[in-house]
Amino acid sequence: MRGLVSGPGRARGRKARRGRATLARAGRLPAALAAVTSLVLTASGCVTVHGERAVVPTATRDEAEQALKDFVEAYNAADKAYDPSLDAHRVTASLGAIHQAGLKARAATSPGGNPNHRPLELTDVRFVIPKKAGWPRWFVADTDSNTDADDGPGDNRWLLVFIRNGADQLWEASHLTLLAPKDVPEFRTDAEGFAEPFTDAPAPNLSADYASYMKSGQPAVFAAGPHTTAWREERRTVANRPGLAVQFADQALDTGTFTPLALATEDGGALVFFSTRYYERRTAAQGYRPKVSDAEKPLLTGEVRNTLTKEWVSSVTAKVAPGAPESERVTVVNRLQGVTAVTGS
Repeated sequence: MRGLVSGPGRARGRKARRGRATLARAGRLPAALAAVTSLVLTASGCVTVHGERAVVPTATRDEAEQALKDFVEAYNAADKAYDPSLDAHRVTASLGAIHQAGLKARAATSPGGNPNHRPLELTDVRFVIPKKAGWPRWFVADTDSNTDADDGPGDNRWLLVFIRNGADQLWEASHLTLLAPKDVPEFRTDAEGFAEPFTDAPAPNLSADYASYMKSGQPAVFAAGPHTTAWREERRTVANRPGLAVQFADQALDTGTFTPLALATEDGGALVFFSTRYYERRTAAQGYRPKVSDAEKPLLTGEVRNTLTKEWVSSVTAKVAPGAPESERVTVVNRLQGVTAVTGS
C-alpha cells in the first residue's frame, strides 16, 4: 500500500517518480471546475482500525485516481448535454453551487446542449493526500488541463479538492483553484509522503473573516491585492451610479462540506480553500428597472419591478504566510465565483 503526496507527474517536496497519467474527460467549466474508514500504514503493511479515531491517510492513491476519473466522466456528460443532473452527485460545496447554476442557465438558453463542447483532459496529475482522523476525508488533485491557450507545460494548474463525509458517500469535487505553476506551494509531507492538514488560526476562520473584511475592511489579516483591497474599491465605485444604487452583503459559508480546508506548506504556512456567499442588490430609480442578462434570466424568481438581488457564491483560495504578524498575513490567490440565484422585487 503506497500513499504519496506526489503523483506520476510533476514532483514537489519529496522526490517522486516522474511519468504522466492522462484522464480523458469532456467538457469545460462554465466561463466563470473502497471506503477509507479504517486504514493505517505500518511497517508490515495495512492494518484495520477505527477510522473515526485513528490518524490515517484520507484516501489511497487508487481511490484518488478513481475519484478524479469519476468526476471527469460525470462532468463530461453534464457539460455536453447542459444537464446539471448528470454530475450533481460529483460536485458539492462552492464548486457545486457555481457549476450547477451555470449548467441550469445554459440549459435554458441552449436546450440542445453545448454546441462548443470540447473534451477536457487532466494530465500530469499529482495527488496531495493528507493524514487525519475522522470525517470529512479530503484530498487535492494538482493537475494540468487543456483549457489554457497554450495547452502545454507551464500553463495554469488546476487544483481540485475532493471531499466525502462518510464511508457510504461518493467523492465529490468541492473547490477548483487555478494557479500558475510557480504559485503552487510545496506541501509539508511526512516520511511516507503524506501531507499534513493545517488547523491553526487564521485558517479555520477565513470564511467569516473574509466576509467581515469585505464589509468593513476588518480584520486586517488580508494583504492588499485584486481580491481584497481592489475588490472593495470596485464595489465602492459601482455603489452609487446615476439612477442605480448597488448594495453588497457578505456571509460566511463554513459548515458541512463548506468547512475551510487547509494544507501545511514546507515554509511553515498553509494553503487554504474556503467559500463565501454575497448578495448584490440593485435598486433602480423611480420609473426604471434593473437589467437582467440573458444568462441570469433562467435563475430568476419573482418579478423585477425596481429591485434585483443576485446571490453569488465564491470558491476562494488563500496562502497563509508563516510566522508573520496577524496583520496582512493572508494573501488571496484565487477566487472563482458565479451567480447562483436571482430574485426580482
